[in-house]
Amino acid sequence: MKVIQSLKFLFLVMCSLTCSLSNAAETFTALQIIEKSDHVRNPEKPFRLENQLTEYDGGAVKSEVKVTVFSKEEKSTGQFKNVVYYRQPSRDSGKIVLLNGTTMWFYDPTAKSSVRISPQQRLVGQASEGDVVTVNFARDYTPKLIDETSLEDADHQKRNCWHLELDHLKDDAVYNKIEYWVEKDSFHPIKGKFYSDSGRLLKIAYYHKYQPQLGANRPTETIIIDAINPKLITTMNFSNYKETAVPDNWFQRDYLSHLKAD
Repeated sequence: MKVIQSLKFLFLVMCSLTCSLSNAAETFTALQIIEKSDHVRNPEKPFRLENQLTEYDGGAVKSEVKVTVFSKEEKSTGQFKNVVYYRQPSRDSGKIVLLNGTTMWFYDPTAKSSVRISPQQRLVGQASEGDVVTVNFARDYTPKLIDETSLEDADHQKRNCWHLELDHLKDDAVYNKIEYWVEKDSFHPIKGKFYSDSGRLLKIAYYHKYQPQLGANRPTETIIIDAINPKLITTMNFSNYKETAVPDNWFQRDYLSHLKAD
């Protein structure tokens, strides 16, 4: 009898411990959620990728742009330095956007000059220059956990998500505020709503087509929908991820005229 009671007691203790560990594993702060979600979107080592941007109006292709993005994390700040090299269309080939720290520059090889631009400047369709560069939201925003909810992804599949609100922490943040849905357990970003300084909703984004890239499942497509006219849609398709030793001088404004991306 004592043996049976001891076994029952041991079983209850094990169940209690298992539940405690399970609850502890599911408890994350808003900042931890965003940091883990940043790691899903962004490889930790220097890398390059191809980004094919396509603008649609009512389902019809309106314009296309192809760029190569080179990214490297600045360990001292936690933010990424980026070079965006235009490939197509041919009239834009060789144009470059540089984001180093808080400043974004646009270089035109025809004019052989670089000018400072805003990350909100349109690249194509609903995608801005700030949308194609690699950023860590945990650095630029103060996150707050709103609730937990079930949300449909781009394929109309239900996802159990954390719903967060991100308020800009730094003046150089691309957006003033972001509503962000991150899938529980996987930390995959599923959806984002992006707001202007005036509080106006600018665009809605869905993170889509997760595939293994550089050691993790990452979204290889972002679907961006205009907040005013949902017929205006821009897709960003990411491919050819490669770990790359990006030279430091590529992130200097004075070097842009010499930069030749292979």
